[in-house]
Amino acid sequence: MTLSRFKKFVSYYRPYRRWLLIDVACAFVVALTTLLLPLGARYITQNVLAETTPDTLNQIYAMGAAMVGLVALHTLSQYIVDYRGHSMGALMERDMRAELFDHYQKLSFSFYDDQRTGQLMSRITTDTFWFSELCHHGPEDFVISLLKFSGAFVILITINVPLTLLVFAFLPIMAVYAFYFNSRMSKALLASRARIGDVNAQVEDSLAGMRVVKSFTNEAVEQRKFRHENNRFLDSRRLGYRSEANYDAGMIGFTHLLTIAVVVFGAVAIVGGSLDLADLLTYTLCVGILVDPIKRAINFTHLYQEGATGFTRFMEILEIEPDIQDAPNARDLKHARGDIEFRKVSFKYRAEHEDVVKNLSLTIPAGEYVALVGTSGVGKTTLCSLIPRFYEVTSGEILLDGINIKDVKLRSLRQQIGVVQQDVYLFAGTVAENIRYGKPDATYDEIVMAAKRANAHDFIMALPDGYDTDIGQRGVKLSGGQKQRLSIARVFLKDPPILILDEATSSLDYESERAVQTSLEQLSENRTTLVIAHRLSTVRHAHRILVLTADGISEQGTHNELIARGGSYARLYNLQLEI
Repeated sequence: MTLSRFKKFVSYYRPYRRWLLIDVACAFVVALTTLLLPLGARYITQNVLAETTPDTLNQIYAMGAAMVGLVALHTLSQYIVDYRGHSMGALMERDMRAELFDHYQKLSFSFYDDQRTGQLMSRITTDTFWFSELCHHGPEDFVISLLKFSGAFVILITINVPLTLLVFAFLPIMAVYAFYFNSRMSKALLASRARIGDVNAQVEDSLAGMRVVKSFTNEAVEQRKFRHENNRFLDSRRLGYRSEANYDAGMIGFTHLLTIAVVVFGAVAIVGGSLDLADLLTYTLCVGILVDPIKRAINFTHLYQEGATGFTRFMEILEIEPDIQDAPNARDLKHARGDIEFRKVSFKYRAEHEDVVKNLSLTIPAGEYVALVGTSGVGKTTLCSLIPRFYEVTSGEILLDGINIKDVKLRSLRQQIGVVQQDVYLFAGTVAENIRYGKPDATYDEIVMAAKRANAHDFIMALPDGYDTDIGQRGVKLSGGQKQRLSIARVFLKDPPILILDEATSSLDYESERAVQTSLEQLSENRTTLVIAHRLSTVRHAHRILVLTADGISEQGTHNELIARGGSYARLYNLQLEI
């Protein structure tokens, strides 16, 4: 673990220092009382029973009561260790998940282009759980093991030095054995953690697309894909279980050999007169205490491997810096007019890819209604995604009201822009909650007004609970057109000075399309509006139509101008009329 990661690890304890101290203190008491109990037994067998007196029974009862008191103190301390320790771990897990989720929000589209949802979910659930388990079990196990081990060693060596040296001769062999199989377990755990992420991703993908699966009757295909990922996970776990079994069996075997050695050579020492029966009883009890830290080490090793693996995967994401961030002196943009200018802008998704947008210059005055048309793949959506900085331009610059958008804070920039994306996404919840997403503090009346302007009010009122109707995961209970109109209502509610409509009416029937188109035209008045459309009939009234090709803007003008010109726009428009 690097120094920076170690500091990060320690930082999660900072808010819970008091709980950690209580946990460690109680762990200390647990270990101490465990060591005192064999000494109490030794006192009775060696001192009290050595010579019977009238006070012998009283001494036995007194020591018995003291030992019961130690057991009570041990039980209370163990309860606190278990309850408080797990509570602290749960709080740390909560903090880690919140931090990772917040970090997910900061990462740009380019990050999510390369990620699978199941893997990201695995990191925020499974990985953080095992790391939190390490965080709260680690300190207490360390204190208990260290105190028990050192205390038992002191007691044992005071009883019989040769026998103690024999016991400790086993330890280096056990350490080498443990180190070897630990390293193998670590590799297997990393592989299995990645594989379970793949299983999660496959499940998420199949369940999210269940309607497509069933419509194509491809249940068997999905089952084969899942079995493939499931078997890969099984193979990785099998390697881990093999190393774990070798580790456990070997360590338990060494422990039994250690106990046998104590009994056999202790008996030999009694015969030789260097050890009495009371000392052997105490010695055997203390060896049991000495074995407990070894067992804890076995369990801690498993926990450490799980937790360290989880922390590594957790930090891998947390250490990814967002590739789009606010500049050091970025300013807030309060009320944009909506003047947009592209100056020799080029963009490619990867350094090794071809340019999607190449050396494009374009000026869009505030309030202009601009339509982007062209064949699929020429960069219409990409061009619009550069304005709110969903992606960063490769070269050139984009200006909003004469200010480079890189010099504007991301949050304030995106607050000025309303986007209705081609892929409609609605959240699980009610109709009102989904519309309110455009303005979290919106009143009920504002929500209703936005729905009316999006031509959604009538169908909403026809739902079982109106605006309080639960629409299901991703709006599964609504039709495609209804979902599209709710997404448009969100933008109406946000009421931004710049609108980007990416196929905003593509899922609507003809009647709804005309109604929403009228509303969109009303909303676009005195606002800068960029519309991406394949249905050219929806952009006939645009102030300017830009025809994009792989080489840039091939034509621009009004609908009538472009039709009269007889170029690519006219051919595309006439082709759609024939269809």
